[in-house]
Amino acid sequence: MSRSRVFEWFARFRDGREVTDDDEKCGRPRSSRTDENVERVQALVRSDRRMTIEMIAESLNMSVGSVFTIMTEDLKKKKLCARFVPHTLTTEQKEHRIASSEDLIAAADEDPNFLKTIVTGDESWCLEYDPETKRQSSEWTSPGKGRPMKVRASKSKTKTMLLVFFDSRGIIHHEFLRQGSTVTGAFYKDVLHRLLKRMRRS
Repeated sequence: MSRSRVFEWFARFRDGREVTDDDEKCGRPRSSRTDENVERVQALVRSDRRMTIEMIAESLNMSVGSVFTIMTEDLKKKKLCARFVPHTLTTEQKEHRIASSEDLIAAADEDPNFLKTIVTGDESWCLEYDPETKRQSSEWTSPGKGRPMKVRASKSKTKTMLLVFFDSRGIIHHEFLRQGSTVTGAFYKDVLHRLLKRMRRS
């Protein structure tokens, strides 16, 4: 049984139907899944990509099940939530990244060992503790016993930054941000000096 058919039957049973046969509907064809309706749905979605299945069905005088089938099976569409990004890049920044990527590709083509010479750095805030999740607090209980209690806990306000530098072989250097320190250009300059010393020793 297809997913769309399950949705259609569920909607009918919810409305009080007791059989799965299609009923004659005034002003609506027995089968709404036609080439014309597929084009109508596609045109409506192009005008507003945030429309729900219910809104499309109401606008085109079609059933929710038919619209869902057209969207998922005929048009091969699925609804996704927008991904959050911290900021957008300007045209100049995008062109700079493209040029840098092309330089890296050219260097990798010329030298097979080029990727082994790249060192990557990353930073992450580390909390002193994390509250126990709902799944972590689950436990086996005997029949008749109630649900175990769990007090809501907030995340730790004490945190420190971890800086890690690594290459293709693994971690080269790592350090924590000292208490009271501020991440500035001078701070990163000292970090890079310590990184170079570690690389020379290895």
